[in-house]
Amino acid sequence: MRISLGYELEVRGRTREIERRTFHNVIDQVVLGDELGCDTAWFVEHHFTRGFSHSSAPDLVLAAISQRTSRIRLGLGVVLLPFQSPIRTAERVATLDIVSNGRVEFGTGRGASPLEYQAFQKPFEKSRQIWEDSLEAVLAIWNADGEPVTRSNEFFEIPDVAVYPRPAQEPHPPVWVASTSLEGYLAAAKKGYHLLGMTMLKGVDDVAEDIAKYRECLAENGFDPATRRVALMIPWFVGATRDEAIEIAADPVLWYIRRQVNLVTPPDYYDARHATHRVLGQMAASLPPDEAMATLREHLMVVVDDVEGSRKAVARLAAAGATDLILQAQVGGLAHDEVCGSIRRFMGEVMCG
Repeated sequence: MRISLGYELEVRGRTREIERRTFHNVIDQVVLGDELGCDTAWFVEHHFTRGFSHSSAPDLVLAAISQRTSRIRLGLGVVLLPFQSPIRTAERVATLDIVSNGRVEFGTGRGASPLEYQAFQKPFEKSRQIWEDSLEAVLAIWNADGEPVTRSNEFFEIPDVAVYPRPAQEPHPPVWVASTSLEGYLAAAKKGYHLLGMTMLKGVDDVAEDIAKYRECLAENGFDPATRRVALMIPWFVGATRDEAIEIAADPVLWYIRRQVNLVTPPDYYDARHATHRVLGQMAASLPPDEAMATLREHLMVVVDDVEGSRKAVARLAAAGATDLILQAQVGGLAHDEVCGSIRRFMGEVMCG
């Protein structure tokens, strides 16, 4: 089981100083993760979501991290491909791969926020098509190895141009696909891509069923399931005791979940594809905090526990089919010292005990 760190870059507070300090704290946390043996630092891409996620330029944050670390890999989790030209995606990711000496993991996705699609003037109902066409074009650019590429459709143009620089990794960084639906899992499997998922929306048992179907689909399409990775991103806090962990982390975790639902999926948006988001949001917003946390912990939508409880959760997630865990250690404005303590406890006691 490989252990990574995952970041939304939540900013709990409205001042510029809090926002600035959050960025620098997160970079320090990844430096710590590099020292402790974490596999990858993953950063999401979101736009217009005050508080919930200020990670609108993850490649820039990862570029800064690349200069303070030596081993940890740098995960774009994910690049929202529909919102920019495949040319710019290929250029920026390749540049990051070069300055990091070939440490990039290229996660891709289509996004789940109608507001983002409205602002970037892309049709949300065609999001999967735009994502598929954009990813094909980015990979075509990298596979061309500096030779001209041509693509033309209603969403972008690549007019017989050679795109530079080329990535350090040959022919390109590993490709991951992020999804919360079985449809997305199967789309990734048909192309042989690694999978980025989460338990927060469906719970670990339903996710386990989807992972099994992902692996079946890999085999049906000629890919060896043993060579493909499945990473699950989960808010995770390890305390000295279970009671301490809940006392410290319950409020930040619930704060984060409410904002994930209300900001990524606006309250007046009723697309059926977001039903699971809305159910979770209603639960977290309406139940008393103790009951909400108990439900989230029961289904491993979050892990807030002591070392022994965290070990049991790791085992349960491995049994569900995860090869990688992405710990959202910095969640909901949790204090920097608490985050670092949790990371140290996880790497030093949960995984090495």
